[in-house]
Order: sequence, then C-alpha cells, then structure tokens
Amino acid sequence: MSISRFEELVASFARLPGVGKKSAQKYAYFVALGDPFFGQNLAHQIEEAVRFLRSCERCGFIAEGEICEICADELRNHDLLCVVESAKDIITIENSRSYDGLYFVLKSTDELSNLQRAIEQNGSKELIFALTPGLASDAVMLLVENELSAKLPELKFSKIAQGVPTGVSLENIDLLSLSKALKDRNNI
Repeated sequence: MSISRFEELVASFARLPGVGKKSAQKYAYFVALGDPFFGQNLAHQIEEAVRFLRSCERCGFIAEGEICEICADELRNHDLLCVVESAKDIITIENSRSYDGLYFVLKSTDELSNLQRAIEQNGSKELIFALTPGLASDAVMLLVENELSAKLPELKFSKIAQGVPTGVSLENIDLLSLSKALKDRNNI
C-alpha cells in the first residue's frame, strides 16, 4: 500500500461524522495493517449495506425491502405515530424499549401529505412529536398541527417531555431546559 493510498483511506474515514484526523488515522491503520481480515470484512459489510439497505416507503426507517420490520409488524400499536427527524432517532427510541407504536421520519414540511397518508393508512389516533427541542421544531409542530387538525379533527397531538436529565445536578442544566422542566412539571 502506497502512502497516497493510506492518505486516501484516512481522508475517507475523516469524512464520517464525528471522526477527526487522528481517529481517521487510527481506523485506517487498524483496517489496513493492524487487522487486515477485519478490514476486508468491514469493506464487505459496507458494500452489502450500500447494495441492500434503503429507506422504508411508509415511514423512512431503514429497510431491506419496500417496508421496514417495524411497519410490517402487525403487533405494533397503530394508534400511535411518532414523528422524528431521522432514522437514527428511531433506533434511539427503539433501544429504549419504551414505545411500541409506529414512526414517520419528517425530513421537511414538504412531506405533510405523506404524513397525512401515513396517519390515515395506519388509523393513528395520536401524533407524538419526538423532535430536537428548539424554535425550529416548535414551528414545525405548530405547522403540522395547523395543517392536519382541520383535516383530521379526531387526531390528538403531543410531544415528548423535556427537562432535567436523570442524575445531572441543576447547576449543570442549561436555563432553557430548567425553565421547561419547571413549566411542564408533573404531580407526584
């Protein structure tokens, strides 16, 4: 392997989100020289993923066919439809094992007709917004609610709770999160 090939490999790893130059060099060295068998296997897995994975036609999650395993699962709670920003958010929620409904990846407000179709096809009764807290997300939620509440008057709208994370002292909480936690407090 020439130095330029190694540098190209480093540059490829460095293009990954969250990977800096030093980490990219470590990864490149490991897959090329440290454990070449692992490197070959990794290359094969990447090739297979690129060839066979796509976005689910119904919700936008990761699928090998037209629809993902979640949309194909008849045991999921069709009454609940959780709106997220990306397929990665679905993975996070699924790993929590705290939600058994369906999802919809809303990448832009141009997809409102697709969202409405998903709600109607699934017979969903509640739309749960699980978006990154902020003004842009609040605007999206307001727009979606305004657009869909007239067309689907029985649909309930909710959003995930915000506030103080477990195990974090108040001095380490940003003021917006603390303010939201106090405003949205629950009875005990």
